[in-house]
Amino acid sequence: MPSLWLFALWESLWEAYGKVVRLPMARTISNLTGCCTSPLSRAMIDKEATVTTTSERPTTVRYGVLIFAFALAVITYIDRVCIAGAAPFIIEELKLTPVAIGMVFSAFTLAYSIFEVPSGWLGDIMGARKVLTRIVIWWSVFTMLTGAAWNFASLCATRFLFGAGEAGAFPNISRSFSRWFHASERGRAHGVVFMGTRLGGAVTPLIVAALIAAIGWRKAFVVFGVLGFVWAALWYRWYRDVPAKHPGVNQAEIDLIRGGQASEKTEGFLAGPLIVPWRKLLLSPNLIFICLMYFSFGYGLYFYLTWLPTYLVKARGFSSFSSGLLAGLPLLVAAGANIFGGLVTDRLAKQYSLRASRCAIGAASFFASAIAIAAVAITENPLAAALLVALAAGLADFSLPACWAVCLDVGKDYTGIVTGCMNTFGNLGGTLCPLVIGFIVERWGNWNIPFVLTGLVYLAGAGFWLLINPEKSLTKVD
Repeated sequence: MPSLWLFALWESLWEAYGKVVRLPMARTISNLTGCCTSPLSRAMIDKEATVTTTSERPTTVRYGVLIFAFALAVITYIDRVCIAGAAPFIIEELKLTPVAIGMVFSAFTLAYSIFEVPSGWLGDIMGARKVLTRIVIWWSVFTMLTGAAWNFASLCATRFLFGAGEAGAFPNISRSFSRWFHASERGRAHGVVFMGTRLGGAVTPLIVAALIAAIGWRKAFVVFGVLGFVWAALWYRWYRDVPAKHPGVNQAEIDLIRGGQASEKTEGFLAGPLIVPWRKLLLSPNLIFICLMYFSFGYGLYFYLTWLPTYLVKARGFSSFSSGLLAGLPLLVAAGANIFGGLVTDRLAKQYSLRASRCAIGAASFFASAIAIAAVAITENPLAAALLVALAAGLADFSLPACWAVCLDVGKDYTGIVTGCMNTFGNLGGTLCPLVIGFIVERWGNWNIPFVLTGLVYLAGAGFWLLINPEKSLTKVD
């Protein structure tokens, strides 16, 4: 059985590699030279062409959308995590207590939570092109201004305003995916995006350490802010909310996105004004369970994003360099878990049901992560403890593509709002986590309690996964 599972996983990975890398490359070479590089490449192109409603070979512009989304995901986590790497220097210069720096961490997630739903709603109304351009510029400005903070209040204010901008990133990425990817590809697409977040977070501690050594922590934030301006300019120039309006898309690719069926909803926004049944949405048991599930996920995630470097230095005795490497390890493991999780959830969705591909994956991942993170509290070896933290992060992130895919399954016309609601609760969990850990460490000086508590939160999340019904969507008319 393990060998069959590994074979199926490898087959899915190879298929995704063929679609994302080999197929576009083969088509480009074919267009330039008039021939394919190999019979296999020709077969790949012909196979994809046969699933469309026309004889035309489909273009691959949707993978360009995925590349932009991946790049933005990396940038969001570089800008988000850089303050954790700079925290020891900020604490020393601004004379902050553990509770104070915990409040700074939580200022970001509080704003993120408040502005998540409004940002998703704007994406449903205006489209991802305009909304993402504006919010990326906004948060890049406040990333730079973080380096100008002179006291606790100014630091909290800049991180709050930074979080207000970043709040709309992932709901609007999901909005773009609902327009550019067929349902059978969305799990993998989200897996690639969240791999980007983890890679961005994984490399940030080392980048921050190098930049601080070279130019100081204040100028390092200016460097990080520049990345967003570059992305926003390229995105606005290239992206289109309606696939049919992109100059590089042909009808064959549109048919692939639609799944061979013409649909007005795949060509942009809803016909007429968007009338949101807020009462129905907010009282939906499905949405409530999705939000509570993601609260659990967010609580665990923000331990890795905020307190982990400090824990490794203060509680486990690692050097600054070693803690930088080990603090990035959970997100590096999570990056791989996102890709595999996306492949598995899409494969199960095709072969079994949405419940199996979303809920079973999610519940099992949360349960396993709970065991791993709680075990850190009883582990004496520092390296083993760090590796258990990385394992727990990877196990939780294996479910992340399913988390976001279930929002598309349930949300339909209201994808931006549903993802916004879910991520709001995720960031409420992320807001609470740094405050709880800061309070426990300052009050009792104990690092074991936070790990046990995080394990219990993950267990609750596994239970909420089992209550979600991804096959029941929130449609306009019941």
